[in-house]
Amino acid sequence: MKTDFPELLNAIPHGIVILDTKLCIVAINRSFEGMIGYRDDEVRGIYGDFILRSSLGNNDQVCRKVLKDGEYISLEGNVISRGRKKIPIHFTVSRLHDPQHKPTGILIVLEDISVLQAKKADSHGDNEEFGILGHSRQMEEVFELMSVLARTDASVLITGETGTGKDKIAEQLHKLSQRGRKPFIKVNCGALPAALLESELFGHVKGAFTGAVNDNIGMFRLADKGTIFLTEIGDLSLPLQVKLLSVLDDQAFYPVGGSKKIEVDVRIIAATHRSLRQEVEQGRFREDLYYRLNVLHLQIPPLREREGDIRLLLDHFLRQFRTKLSRDISGFTRKSIDKLSCYHYPGNVRELRNIVEYAVTICQEGMIETKDLPHYLTKPTKLPLVTPANIVSSSLSSPAPQEQPAEAGIEGWTKVEKENIMSALRQAGGNRSKAADLLGWGRTTLWRKIKKYRLT
Repeated sequence: MKTDFPELLNAIPHGIVILDTKLCIVAINRSFEGMIGYRDDEVRGIYGDFILRSSLGNNDQVCRKVLKDGEYISLEGNVISRGRKKIPIHFTVSRLHDPQHKPTGILIVLEDISVLQAKKADSHGDNEEFGILGHSRQMEEVFELMSVLARTDASVLITGETGTGKDKIAEQLHKLSQRGRKPFIKVNCGALPAALLESELFGHVKGAFTGAVNDNIGMFRLADKGTIFLTEIGDLSLPLQVKLLSVLDDQAFYPVGGSKKIEVDVRIIAATHRSLRQEVEQGRFREDLYYRLNVLHLQIPPLREREGDIRLLLDHFLRQFRTKLSRDISGFTRKSIDKLSCYHYPGNVRELRNIVEYAVTICQEGMIETKDLPHYLTKPTKLPLVTPANIVSSSLSSPAPQEQPAEAGIEGWTKVEKENIMSALRQAGGNRSKAADLLGWGRTTLWRKIKKYRLT
């Protein structure tokens, strides 16, 4: 019976790398492509250490020991992907030989153990492995919904402001799903021009356009049997929206310049900080694609709505950067905590993380004081629009006593938020689902705020 060797490798659910006796790459399988981000035709003949960057130290020494002794080595560590992402891996390094037992190369099997580590962390009440922290009721609702979404294969649309952690949520949804051991491929739809993005997503055949000197299998084929995460889906051009809709309907597509249809089994998770409902109404996003992506919807709350999570995240990032930067800092002063707790965080968790990194770097004492915080926090500028930022900033710059700015800011923002809710309800003709979309919230969040402000 003739064996199709490449397909045999692709059937293995772990990353596979085969090296020759000079430790150059002979072949990799599709799982390794999805894990590391390099294609097979890109790495063949390249010295293995240049591609397989791991925490094992010198891969060369490990592989040469196996070549010499013939005993396999099994150990845990990390591997760094093309996108500089650290992935926890269980490595198994074995020797290949011919019928006369003469060494012919090395077989490296890489098993992604991030799911196991996450479950172990979760058993201790800690979700830090995926960078998702939150004890607030708002985030508990998100975690509960995630456990449901992970058990299905339907498309998911994740919405929320910039910096709320949509990419982290998408990755955890994949890892907790039945596809968790298969590739998770992330594509930023706003990072490339439409022509290049089409080739990146669907691949191209040799000669399809100037510069196409080799076939490119594309991200959808890399994600086969796994998940593709399309971030900033609102930036996708209308022609590509048509092609994506076809993939969702048929689970198949034509590469750029190709005449052979490619079938794939891929789950799609999309994310955006825009209101896709508004994009549809303004003709910039196809309504049929919106409904195909929005089978399941997960709205991530902004940090300013996550009651009690700011302090939790401040302490978490302090521990992280204190260790990373080798700084002996015990915590925040009361004044700095008050300042950070009153801030509105338009950049959400990402901004808070950057603030803590800055403060840990700048701080010269044992405690982070207000003088160690970024300048814009301690001396805010006045913004031209009426937003939460304006209210807090103007109150912070007020000559009134320290206790009053936070209260004035909260009271002012409450008034603005009530007006925003009433305006959205009027615009939506009383339809709460549509009003929630206009506000960029989930329906549950809108219902809770209506009840809180007694707007019924």
